[in-house]
Amino acid sequence: MTTTKEQPSLWKAIEGTIEEIRPELTGLSHDIHGNPELSGEEVFARKAAMRLLKQHGFDADGEQPSAPTAFSMRKGSGELMVTYCVEYDALPNIGHGCGHNVNAAASVGAAIALSSIWRELDVTVHVLGTPAEENIGGKVDLIEEGFFNQSHIALMAHASANDIVGSSSLALNAWDATYRGKAAHAAAAPALGINALDAINIAQHAIALLRQQLPPGSIVSTIVLEGGESVNVIPDRTTLRIEMRAPDSIQLEAINQRVRNCLEAGALASGCNLRTEQLGHTFAELRQDQDLSAAYAAALQGRGRHAVFDSCAVASTDMGNVSHQVPTIHPMIGYEVNGAAHHTEEFARYGTSPQADSALVDAAYALAGAVLLAATDEKQRLRLINHLSK
Repeated sequence: MTTTKEQPSLWKAIEGTIEEIRPELTGLSHDIHGNPELSGEEVFARKAAMRLLKQHGFDADGEQPSAPTAFSMRKGSGELMVTYCVEYDALPNIGHGCGHNVNAAASVGAAIALSSIWRELDVTVHVLGTPAEENIGGKVDLIEEGFFNQSHIALMAHASANDIVGSSSLALNAWDATYRGKAAHAAAAPALGINALDAINIAQHAIALLRQQLPPGSIVSTIVLEGGESVNVIPDRTTLRIEMRAPDSIQLEAINQRVRNCLEAGALASGCNLRTEQLGHTFAELRQDQDLSAAYAAALQGRGRHAVFDSCAVASTDMGNVSHQVPTIHPMIGYEVNGAAHHTEEFARYGTSPQADSALVDAAYALAGAVLLAATDEKQRLRLINHLSK
């Protein structure tokens, strides 16, 4: 392993590799942006990322994830296992309104840059293609299948309007609640029906009243997916989709029960039967590693950027689940979006701008640099290695 005195040459090696592969990284970002694929359908993005990694000496692991659009590749055989997560799914009817093309290219670039000095740092560079972040939470499947079991560090950066480190995220889960009643003619024989739309109305009203008593920062959102097919028929089947977010997993569990009570109230009052189905995985809150965040921020300064520390919760991500297993960072890398919000067509339009291209290159440099700093700090290295034994 290298010493602190040898760091300047390693920084130059990272920078040199990043500049050398800059056209490939921006090309990867633009290709993914121009071929948006929904969660679980990221065939093009997976192949493109794997192809670039293979060109730079990465090999596919003998064991691969069960999800067809996930992958696991690595280079090196050092003591410290560093896992970069590659997100690449897009949003329905929007495209890359969350900037996952930038996320993907930044992680791939960081992995390639770090792999150029893996012997000096005594690290193994591990890259995971992590599909379906916008939907079911593909990283949770990868956790359950053991693909983080040997990881000492997990990293990625996320597209944003600002450079931020240390932020949290909201714990999240979602259900479909389906009510079954009894159809009847709405004018000739309404008393013979059991109105499944009444059940939804009662449940939504109860949830609206509940919101005042929820913990600060909690959010419950609903939409009606199915509300009947004909105005002259008492609806016998309706479906309500509910998404719940809370500052942490413990509070989320409490909110879940209270929302379930509201759903059951709708069934009880209307006389309907209720069936709930969980959608995807439960997302845990993000717990970013403070020391690794500081290392990332320090490395980012080498690109002339100043990252702001902000512990506020920002949206939700399955990277939160990873952070409960492995020391993790998930910083935000900023570029000009002229006030556009995530998950909008406006945000997507800026995903291949010159500023976005510069951001992903800077993020790749800092993600590699954060590991350089951690791997050459004896105390931090020991802390990261020992976490697996806990």
